[in-house]
Amino acid sequence: MGKGNYTAVSEFILIGLSQYPGLQMFLYVICLVMYLVILLGNSFLIIISILDSHLHTPMYFLLGNLSFLDICYTSASVPQILVNFMSERKSISFTRCALQMFMSLGLGSTECLLLAVMAYDRYIAICNPLRYTIIMNKELCVQMAAWTWIIGCLNSLVQTTLAMMMPFCGTIIDHITCEILALLKLICIGISLNVFIMTIASIVFLITPLLFIFFSYVVILSTILRINSSEGRKKAFSTCSAHLTVVILFYGSALFMYMKPKSKESKTSDEIISLSYGVVTPMLNPIIYSLRNKEGINL
Repeated sequence: MGKGNYTAVSEFILIGLSQYPGLQMFLYVICLVMYLVILLGNSFLIIISILDSHLHTPMYFLLGNLSFLDICYTSASVPQILVNFMSERKSISFTRCALQMFMSLGLGSTECLLLAVMAYDRYIAICNPLRYTIIMNKELCVQMAAWTWIIGCLNSLVQTTLAMMMPFCGTIIDHITCEILALLKLICIGISLNVFIMTIASIVFLITPLLFIFFSYVVILSTILRINSSEGRKKAFSTCSAHLTVVILFYGSALFMYMKPKSKESKTSDEIISLSYGVVTPMLNPIIYSLRNKEGINL
C-alpha cells in the first residue's frame, strides 16, 4: 500500500466475537465468574504456600510463581474483555493495546519457561531424590524463576516494540484482545522481520521447553516404573501428574493457536481457543494443583 493509506492510530476497535450479539451477556457472566475464580484460587494458593511451613519447598515456590503469573496474565486482558462485552463501541487505546500485548506475550513466554523449570524440579525429585535438597536449593530456585521472568519479558519487549512501531492501515482488530497475530494483519508494510522473530520465539519458548519437558518425563516415567512397590510408584506419579496435566492444557492450546495454519473459517475457533488459553487454564491450575498432596518424595 502507498503511504497515503497509512493511518495515524490513537485507538483500536476489537470486534472479536461481536458477530454473536446475543451471547455477549452470557460470555460476560462466564468470563467474570472464571476471572473471580482465578483471583481467589491462585491468591489462596499463594497465601497458603507462604503461611504453611510444610509447603516451603521448591515445587511450591515455583507453583507460587505460576499462580502469581496467572493472576497477572488474566488481569492484563480479562477486565478489558469484560468491558467490551458490555460496550457497543469496543475500543482500546493505542497505549493500553501495547501494554496488553506486552504483558500477554511476556507472561505467556515466562509460563512456557517456568513449566520447563518445574519439570526439571520433578526430574530431580524423582530421579535423584537423595540430592534433591542440595541441587534444588533456595538460591537456584530464585535464580531460575527470576530468569524465566526476565527472558520472557525481554522477548515480549522486542516483539511488542517492533509491532507497535509499524505503520497501520486500519484500526479494527478482528480479535477479542490486542493479540499480536491479529494486529500484524493491520500493518501496511512487509512484516518479514516480525514473522522471523516470532518464528524464533516460537522455537525458543514453545518447542524447546516442550521437548525438554517431554524428555524429562520419559526419564521420570522410566524411573517410576523401576520402583519396586506399587505404593511407591503411585506416590511418585502423584507428584508429577498435576504438572503434567497443566503442561498438556497450556501447551495444547498454545500450540494450536500459534502453530496451526490460519484461515478465515477458523477465526471463531481461534478466538475461543484464545479465551481458553487466557482464562480457562489459569482457572484450572490451582484446582489441579491440589494442596492435599502429602510431603513425599521431596514434594
